[in-house]
Amino acid sequence: MEPTTKDGVTVRIMTLADYETFKYVFEEQFIRGEPLSDPIAAAIDPEVWNLYDQYHQSLVADGTCVVAIDEENDGRVVGFVLAEGQVPEDVEKHRQEADAVALPDTDITGHIRRINYVVERDAKLYEHYGVSKLLYSHLTCVDVSMRGRGLGSRLATAAMELGRSKGYPLMTANCTSFYSARQKEALGMECIYSLKYEDYRGTTGKVIFSPPAPHREVRVMAIRL
Repeated sequence: MEPTTKDGVTVRIMTLADYETFKYVFEEQFIRGEPLSDPIAAAIDPEVWNLYDQYHQSLVADGTCVVAIDEENDGRVVGFVLAEGQVPEDVEKHRQEADAVALPDTDITGHIRRINYVVERDAKLYEHYGVSKLLYSHLTCVDVSMRGRGLGSRLATAAMELGRSKGYPLMTANCTSFYSARQKEALGMECIYSLKYEDYRGTTGKVIFSPPAPHREVRVMAIRL
């Protein structure tokens, strides 16, 4: 994938050198703006932040992530897509990871992991598309100062191009936000499965996620590359 520059913003493959400024956007804007993460934004344990760091850096090191750089503002990170290659065996791996932790109704972080596994399991992506690997678009965020300029679409398109160049036949995303699903739909991605938040419950039968409107469901989006 070749870097592209428009209106002073360059979109390119993310490197570990971008990570510190990426962390600020992730911690201050993605976590605090993502519908499912909002309840835990003020109380994430430092150990959880360390786990986030290890996981995110592993994705960046794999060369499957893209970043938007504001060339007119000291090369500041103003958007990103974190993505990773996955194979059918990862579905079982994610089940084991979800089952490995107790899930009291207050463990929002654990339930985010669990709901992502549930929709992955039920969407049956590999069977539906007849593929043996895919690029999973894990997180997408655009700095609030840059929204409304089409940067999210540029990033998603770049992620698709990167996935295609690496030989992935499919790109998917679990969209927990109404707006992210709408954006991806506009780029040609189709919804093949959805789960309403009111239908996902904890062990006591309590509804775990109650984000504000219009966020009512998680949608599994996909596009052939």
